Amino acid sequence: MPRVVGIKFEHNLKMYFFEARNLDLHYSQKCVVETVLGLEMGEVVKRPFICENIKNNLKPVIRPAQDIDILQLKSNREKEKIAFEIANQKIKEHQLSMKLLRAHYTLDRGRLTFYFGSEERIDFRNLVKDLAAIFRTRIELRQMGVRDEAGMIGGCGMCGRELCCSTFLINFEPISIKMAKEQNLALNSAKISGVCGRLMCCLSFEYSQYKKLIYQLPKKGSKILTSQGLAKILEIDIFKDMIRLELENGKEICINEEEYNRFFL
Repeated sequence: MPRVVGIKFEHNLKMYFFEARNLDLHYSQKCVVETVLGLEMGEVVKRPFICENIKNNLKPVIRPAQDIDILQLKSNREKEKIAFEIANQKIKEHQLSMKLLRAHYTLDRGRLTFYFGSEERIDFRNLVKDLAAIFRTRIELRQMGVRDEAGMIGGCGMCGRELCCSTFLINFEPISIKMAKEQNLALNSAKISGVCGRLMCCLSFEYSQYKKLIYQLPKKGSKILTSQGLAKILEIDIFKDMIRLELENGKEICINEEEYNRFFL
């Protein structure tokens, strides 16, 4: 049974599993691993353990990172800045409607990947030829979605905190306007959209709880019988545990969920 270790990479929130072999690896240790793209440096976030349920062969950890690997990584980061500027210039020369986000060298510089955002499909074959001639390595251009783009660039949301997609959110769940409606949020696109322009991911964080609570309460517009007579439900506020009612004489009153359970018609 293989020894497996969990590794995370820079600019990537996901954890990937690699075969630890007989290496002595500890938490937060830097190590060099073999990936499908080439050699990369990652950080141990889950210590080696024996795993019985591995279906596919895992890529191995090559070695704990050495001083020469650290120096190579620093050198790569400097070269990535230069590559970014050159690629940006070439994009302008080819008049392509794409926004360059980041350049990334594998540790062994066997591949140079450019991440970009665009609202349309881009034919970048001529651009790749130019970049390959300049950098003399394998070139890959990868188009990112608007949510991935926001996570890669980072920033602050309207809540004042750093973006969820750049700190802890690994997978993007489907978000619908129905989630905002059932949470009684104002359907103002400026207030329920994130910096990416899509509906905010946090609309889904408490949605299941809202759905459960709303299921136990009446719908707006339904009627209940109170001690003061028949009343129509005008508003339901889950946070305040308040249901606002309108009596037949036009008077408005408020009751809580416990009172509603006694009066529901």
